[in-house]
Amino acid sequence: KDQASTCRGKSEYSTFPSSSFAEVSHRWLTMAQQSQGIQKLLAAEKQAAEIVDAARKRKTRRLKQAKEEAAQDIENYRQEREKGFREQHAKNQGSGDSFAQEVDMQTQQQLAGITQQIALNKDSVVGRLLDLITDVKPEVHRNLQT
Repeated sequence: KDQASTCRGKSEYSTFPSSSFAEVSHRWLTMAQQSQGIQKLLAAEKQAAEIVDAARKRKTRRLKQAKEEAAQDIENYRQEREKGFREQHAKNQGSGDSFAQEVDMQTQQQLAGITQQIALNKDSVVGRLLDLITDVKPEVHRNLQT
């Protein structure tokens, strides 16, 4: 037998037992296409994983940035409130100082008035005391009178 006849028909050397060359080629192409499809799916899955990972990183970065911004806002608010408190305290302290000055001024005025009254009445009071001390009237104490 020649080689051409053995390839076309069934022979003991045939590599494809019951299928024709077209069927085997079709199966091989189908498997190759499936393999390519699987490769495409794997590539798409890898790409999706990379996209998800990048999104997670962006989310983490945004959360960290938002946290830092919130901390900065809190610090600014605290400083603003503290500044307002210090201003209010200084204002109240200033009014307290003016109140203390007013009280001191009134005290000084009252002391000046008392000092003036002492100067005016000093001689008469001393004279009266001396009269009472020097003019002794002996009397029996009222507890002894009975």
